[in-house]
Amino acid sequence: MNRFRFYHPIEVRYGDLDPQGHLNNAKYMTYMEQARIHYVKHLGLWEGGSFLSIGFILAEAQITFKAPVAFGQPVQVGVRVTRLGNKSLDMVYRMEDAQTGQELASGSSVLVTYDYRSGKTMPIPVSWRGTIAEFENLQTEMAE
Repeated sequence: MNRFRFYHPIEVRYGDLDPQGHLNNAKYMTYMEQARIHYVKHLGLWEGGSFLSIGFILAEAQITFKAPVAFGQPVQVGVRVTRLGNKSLDMVYRMEDAQTGQELASGSSVLVTYDYRSGKTMPIPVSWRGTIAEFENLQTEMAE
């Protein structure tokens, strides 16, 4: 089982539901994205403005649905980085009921560091790498 040092609470909104009254499947990814943004902010890697110079682009995403989510259900999403490469990193997510701990969904993504000014991928900045590695207690890879 993955350990998560960061969780972000999510409020399930009425507009996020499908006609059956469950969380729409596309919203699971939106909730994981929201948690990912708060993770990056929590680590001080982004102050909440625009990524006009350096940021991440989503290269790959995967979700496994485990249980339906209902309106008003207390949800939290755990986020952690499991691999730091030269230009990319892997994240995993665990969406769970915040009261019972029941797993509702799991997911993963690959993010690539991107220089929006040059329009090219770039190595993860040393300061970002150090912050993430320390927070997650990770060894880093320098070649991809």
